[in-house]
Amino acid sequence: MAFWSDNFAENGTQKDPKRKFRFKVSVAGLANAGGPIMWWAKTAAKPSFTIASAEHKYLNHTFYYPGSVTWNDVAITMVDPQDPDVAKLLAGLVSSGGYHPPTTSGDFTTMTKASAAHALGTVTVIAIDGGGAPIESWELNNAWITDLKFGDLEYGGDDLTEVSMTLKYDWATLTPGTGAAVFSKADSKDTAPSDSKNKS
Repeated sequence: MAFWSDNFAENGTQKDPKRKFRFKVSVAGLANAGGPIMWWAKTAAKPSFTIASAEHKYLNHTFYYPGSVTWNDVAITMVDPQDPDVAKLLAGLVSSGGYHPPTTSGDFTTMTKASAAHALGTVTVIAIDGGGAPIESWELNNAWITDLKFGDLEYGGDDLTEVSMTLKYDWATLTPGTGAAVFSKADSKDTAPSDSKNKS
């Protein structure tokens, strides 16, 4: 049944289309700061990917073949409510990931992918329905912060201060509200040869 049905009152089972303002962002690395849900999130981009292509020319014909898949960065914009201090929380995640300013003599610590991804933890962008139930979940695998902006100040503006964060990740897992994951870790396992096939 189409979402513009005129009989929503008949049995109450008709569903609204997905709405942009119904979402939440979960960052496992913020669990100790009042919970992983970033209620201060203002906007969140869904994951997306680009498939490269290779071409082959034969006479006056051109043929295209799919190439490698690259997942694009995800940007999240937040307001800074002061309690919690979002700027401090995010800066702490970067510090926990291994970055330390060169102020201490003898500190040779540098950031690694493992430390950066572990500090941030699992990041999930979740679309919800009117009742708060998840209808679409995007889990970013091995995500880490690549860009962090703490906003601008302006005497002539009365808007809330915003903080923006850009995340890079290896791939995303899409799980609909009622069903198995579409892009999942199991996809790669299914195509891998089993031990029994490798044995002679």
